[in-house]
Amino acid sequence: MRIIPWQLNRLGRAFALVGVLGIATATLGFAASNTVPASKAGDGTGAVSGYIITNITYTLDATDSDEIDLVEFDLDIAPAAGANIELRLDSSGGGIWYACTNITTAIDCDTTVTAQATVLATDQVRVVVTD
Repeated sequence: MRIIPWQLNRLGRAFALVGVLGIATATLGFAASNTVPASKAGDGTGAVSGYIITNITYTLDATDSDEIDLVEFDLDIAPAAGANIELRLDSSGGGIWYACTNITTAIDCDTTVTAQATVLATDQVRVVVTD
């Protein structure tokens, strides 16, 4: 059998098409198997999707009113069990993150641990909640 160049061209295109379709099918199969659990998360300035923070209160030190002992606030929804909640009160690059605890939606952050938070250094309230 003698193959004419234009026949070889058609045969090559057919094999290329079959190969492309095979790769596309395999790719879709792998992508369809990825699942991500639902969770709430957010970080940044301004409106952040995830949680709404309300009722922020500061408890000043009884002997030095320039120091903050505790920051309390509420979240609109209780974080997942075992969630990590942290608070930062200054926008400087070396700011300290304070660990927080919660009972349902009420959050308490002890700002006396590591380095005492001060009123003078406080120029933001940044909260990060990770599940």
